[in-house]
Amino acid sequence: MKIWGEIPKVTGVYNKQKNLNRIENASGIVSKKDAISISSQAKDYQTVIKALKDVPDIRRDKIDELAGKYQTDSYDGSGRDVADKIIKSIIDKKV
Repeated sequence: MKIWGEIPKVTGVYNKQKNLNRIENASGIVSKKDAISISSQAKDYQTVIKALKDVPDIRRDKIDELAGKYQTDSYDGSGRDVADKIIKSIIDKKV
């Protein structure tokens, strides 16, 4: 099959479309660097967590005081007081 007529005009249309997809000026693009910022509240939390890690789990002064009282028989801890404190601690944990 032969096509007669204005073939250059048809190919000219396709060539114009190719130019539309090409990037003309890429020199205006500036890359940015990644940055991280920590809020002041997060910094406060970090400070508190570090301070809590330094606090011992056992209060040695209380243990020594109670051990001294127990060894000298001057410790007066009734079973009722101990039971009340145990029950209170259980209730406080559930709430």
